[in-house]
Amino acid sequence: MKFVDEAIIQVTAGKGGNGCCSFRREKYIEYGGPNGGDGGHGGSVILMADHNLNTLVDFRYKRIFKAQNGTQGMGSNCTGPSGEDLILRVPVGTTIVDVETDRVIGDLTEHEQTLKVAQGGRGGLGNTHFKSSTNRAPRKTIPGEEGQERHLRFELSVLADVGLLGFPNAGKSTFVRAVSNAQPKVANYPFTTLVPQLGVVRVDELRHFVIADIPGLIEGASEGAGLGTR
Repeated sequence: MKFVDEAIIQVTAGKGGNGCCSFRREKYIEYGGPNGGDGGHGGSVILMADHNLNTLVDFRYKRIFKAQNGTQGMGSNCTGPSGEDLILRVPVGTTIVDVETDRVIGDLTEHEQTLKVAQGGRGGLGNTHFKSSTNRAPRKTIPGEEGQERHLRFELSVLADVGLLGFPNAGKSTFVRAVSNAQPKVANYPFTTLVPQLGVVRVDELRHFVIADIPGLIEGASEGAGLGTR
């Protein structure tokens, strides 16, 4: 059985570090020139396909992700360290869509294939860059750029290994909650489950399978009665 698993998240790349305003200070040099270093670049957000994953359940509970900021520049023309990239692992076959434009950014179809979805901000410039023949002691610096922020929708066509088929209110959702970490809605009225819900059942550390909680079927479902067309 094939279902579309979906998750919406927010990603923010790291901000670039600010440029440094600093001047050379040594014992026998009274008027040292500028030596402020540049800020480090902010980390980017990168998606990586992983064939060990088969659902998007990891993005159901944590939806906001941010890469590391770059560090401010330092004296002696030292550039601040750049922020580390944030790598998010998703299942092979995931389609990434920009929520605001509804445009497909890319598809991850191979193991360890990567896609940069948020670019880190560039580091700012230190005051060394603004030294000139008419300005020997510049105090001007440029701050680091903000990192890119995006709202993304992940779409994954999932092949469920097991599907639960039955009448409304038969206890299908309760069973899925009991054997997996999925949390489908449970209530005492028909058609509590409106769309298929997926859960991963772990047999042991190495073996697991995907189970699908399907909306209840009634007579005439194939013609659209109840939620048969879902």
